[in-house]
Amino acid sequence: MTTSRANQIEALPGISSNESTSSLLLTTVGNWSQSEWFVSSGNILYDEEETDLTRNYNWTGHLNSFNSSSVMLNATMNGGGGSSHPGRYLNITADLDIRYALPLYGYIMPFLVVITIIANTLIVLVLSKKHMRTPTNLVLMAMALSDMLTLLFPAPWLLYLYTFGNHHRPLRPLSACYAYNFMNEVIPALFHTASIWLTLALAIQRYIYVCHPPLARTWCTMERVKKAIGWIYVLALVHQFPRLFDQVYLPVDIHWDGEGVVTTCCKYEADWVTDIFSQVVYYNLYFWFRVVCVHLGPCASLVLLNVLLFGALRRAQQKRDKLFKENRKASECRKLRDSNCTTLMLIVVVSCFLVVEIPLAVLTVLHIFDASLELRVLDYDVINVLILFTNFFISLSYPINFAIYCGMSRQFRETFQGLFTPSASSGRLAAGSAHQGASSVANRHNDCNYSTVAANGIGTKSLVTNETGV
Repeated sequence: MTTSRANQIEALPGISSNESTSSLLLTTVGNWSQSEWFVSSGNILYDEEETDLTRNYNWTGHLNSFNSSSVMLNATMNGGGGSSHPGRYLNITADLDIRYALPLYGYIMPFLVVITIIANTLIVLVLSKKHMRTPTNLVLMAMALSDMLTLLFPAPWLLYLYTFGNHHRPLRPLSACYAYNFMNEVIPALFHTASIWLTLALAIQRYIYVCHPPLARTWCTMERVKKAIGWIYVLALVHQFPRLFDQVYLPVDIHWDGEGVVTTCCKYEADWVTDIFSQVVYYNLYFWFRVVCVHLGPCASLVLLNVLLFGALRRAQQKRDKLFKENRKASECRKLRDSNCTTLMLIVVVSCFLVVEIPLAVLTVLHIFDASLELRVLDYDVINVLILFTNFFISLSYPINFAIYCGMSRQFRETFQGLFTPSASSGRLAAGSAHQGASSVANRHNDCNYSTVAANGIGTKSLVTNETGV
């Protein structure tokens, strides 16, 4: 980590230390990404160690920036009654290592955003079809929307800052600073939190279907699933709601090369944070809640549920093999096969989720312990790079579910094709149903890729415990 440096004080022409001003007047040395600054009007400007819990989120809103580039100000605002407030002069470039942030977020991410929007929109269109409406598919559709919105809100800032090369410039005007905070930090964190809880709800729902079928008739109905999804979004909003108001931005004037004095933003903690709590208590409560309820808790639960589902899948497959040997009727074998294939597909979806989320959960826990206990053992230059790549791979995982659904669900694939060729799709579904009704158990294909459910959804609705989803 960069060590703190003493900053020099420079009096700017025309400004006295006793002059009442509504903003601070600063001049910088070098470019925006450096941490050496000069200050006028008798206000003290300094760097400080940036490993506590009061730092911002990075652009994805998944985790607070460990080594935030915001330079700290301890400024006396003469126009505001003379009270001193610690503030942060925004420095976006140093939030992320520009060597990696520029190619990943400036060049690759725009294409990834477009692919995610297209893929997740198609998922929503397919799963919203009448014959695809099941409790499982309802959760999958909500997950697709949450993932898409998590990436969509910060996308304009990625284009502006990295693709268009404005990452080195001061962020202005004041309204842009608030927009940056909402779109780059708060809103993505809200939808990402909802996505995590929806994934957990999906795994719990499937566990009930597979391991406790009688409960599924009561707890896994469409109405209950809709209410559960609604509550997940409400709780995610409640969790993020204080973050909408815990930061205040005030104007600060700086000398910028080639432009003279420009007005940018100085970030302050809102008064209510220190009036009701303290910074330490407030951020400890917030981030420990995220550790337990958003990152570590859900990831641990998903690992356990995946193990239980995989064990249930093996037992179900053994049961199906036994039915084959006993020459049981085709419909019974087909229902079991469809259920097994859906379970396998959801295990793959959850596993992909865990691959990218567990590293973030681990880094979050390490940071919270390091900051809360003041251990100061982490190298935050390295941590920031790890966070950058972790967030990138999380974003990269968003469109992957579309490929999983297409590859592992015949019904999803045929419904997707039906969006463009409706008549051909109807013919294939009818032919498939006729073929399944006439063929014997011995001639059935044993590959999940060929599984489907009745196009009219009767099989799904009449026996909720065998609900197969996509």
